[in-house]
Amino acid sequence: MSAKPEHYDVIRKPIITEKATMASENNAVVFEVAIDANKPQIKEAIESLFGVKVKAVNTSITKGKSKRFRGQLGRRKDVKKAYVTLEEGNTIDVSTGL
Repeated sequence: MSAKPEHYDVIRKPIITEKATMASENNAVVFEVAIDANKPQIKEAIESLFGVKVKAVNTSITKGKSKRFRGQLGRRKDVKKAYVTLEEGNTIDVSTGL
């Protein structure tokens, strides 16, 4: 399988936080994904990019915070996260990069 360019549009970047590291102990990886991406698209993109079998995809949308920048009120982007649970025996090493 070759990776289509739109797969790279769906998957933005891996998220490496304390919570994501704890999720990796349960065979799950966390990615920032496009806000309009749905679960089947995320599953297909992960399977073709990394060559692994996906068991489940859970998503959450974090609303952007209002912040001040040089006195002006601005707003951060909304971010969609995908918690991708992999089948037994499949791993993705996000610390090395793509």
